[in-house]
Amino acid sequence: MKNKIAWLVLVLVFIATGLNFLDRQVLSMTIIKIQEEFHITDVQYGWINTSFLVSYALMFTIGGRIIDTVGGKIGLGLAVLIWSIACFLHGVMQNFYQLIAFRFLLGFGEGGCFPGAAKVVYEWFDEKKRGMANGIAIGGSAIGAVLAPPLTIYVASSFGWRASFIIPAIVGMIWVVGWFLIPWKRYIGTQREKIVSPSVSFASILKNKYLWVFVSIRFLLDPVLYFLMFWVPKYLSEYRGMSFERIGDLFWIPFLALGISNIFGGWISDKLIQRGISINKARKWVMGIAAGLTLCAPFIAFVGSYQLAIALLTLLLFAHGFWITNYITAISDIFGSKATSTVVGLSGTAGALSSLLINPFIGEIVTRYSYTPLWVTAGLMYPLGFLLFLVFIPRIKALF
Repeated sequence: MKNKIAWLVLVLVFIATGLNFLDRQVLSMTIIKIQEEFHITDVQYGWINTSFLVSYALMFTIGGRIIDTVGGKIGLGLAVLIWSIACFLHGVMQNFYQLIAFRFLLGFGEGGCFPGAAKVVYEWFDEKKRGMANGIAIGGSAIGAVLAPPLTIYVASSFGWRASFIIPAIVGMIWVVGWFLIPWKRYIGTQREKIVSPSVSFASILKNKYLWVFVSIRFLLDPVLYFLMFWVPKYLSEYRGMSFERIGDLFWIPFLALGISNIFGGWISDKLIQRGISINKARKWVMGIAAGLTLCAPFIAFVGSYQLAIALLTLLLFAHGFWITNYITAISDIFGSKATSTVVGLSGTAGALSSLLINPFIGEIVTRYSYTPLWVTAGLMYPLGFLLFLVFIPRIKALF
């Protein structure tokens, strides 16, 4: 019975991470209608996005520490509740100032999603199943990214743009009710229940050298993913001559590959462990394969057709799925019950801040040169991150 409940919990986490990405994308697809109705300028829209990113970055760390204190059930449940309320408020907003405030609240809630997901997976799954479980949990975000455009367009066209926010918000609130109805204490053993009160101080975590390896790697690599999400549609239009409709027809494919590889990458490392391979070798082998596959990125700039460019982009995101699943699982392998969410949160904050800093420079590079330097950089960052991982974390083993 416990095993069935564990998989039910994991399915709910998958849905939560899917809602996380879906809810944040609704605005980008409805902003044209909102701008027309409320006369919001592009500059104001920029501030709206910044308000989300600032609170999102902060709550990665704050939320991670809170979740390590209260546990995955309460932490993730509250995060989903907060961002669902914020999403609902988007649907009833009446001016720019309300929208910027509600966007900040959305980031405040969504920042706790992935630290919460990592915590829940650690609570319910041991090291032989944790990789695949993390992959499924993270994979929901990619599926949310795939589903968001067609669902939002359909709902907005059928019921108006406000319904595009209100309907997923209601789904999120229903999710919260179901989440809190699961009787965790009945199925999680005594050892797992002890994790809700961290005995490792925040200062001790900050002094740990492994933390800064994970933070540095995330600082290096997250801008690559944000580049793929925010700039690639523009690249496909301007440099590959693809129409808006054609981009919509094909751009979901790389993100579907990302969702599949999230799960598959975790499954592979778990299978290696179950066959007697050490956790250290299993995680690093999969991460090494992922880093090697990302070397396809520079070729995106030089292939002769947009079909090949999409194919290489799909391979790049497939590799990222392998990487990020085992990266987050390695955090839980090392920091365990007492600090996993805190470290996931700190590394997520580093990635978000790095992306905020680097995004303006991307625009400068594209304007003055082209996308080619960006594709070359994208292909080199993962091997560099893997090299840092090998040198500074010679062995993955539990610290606490």
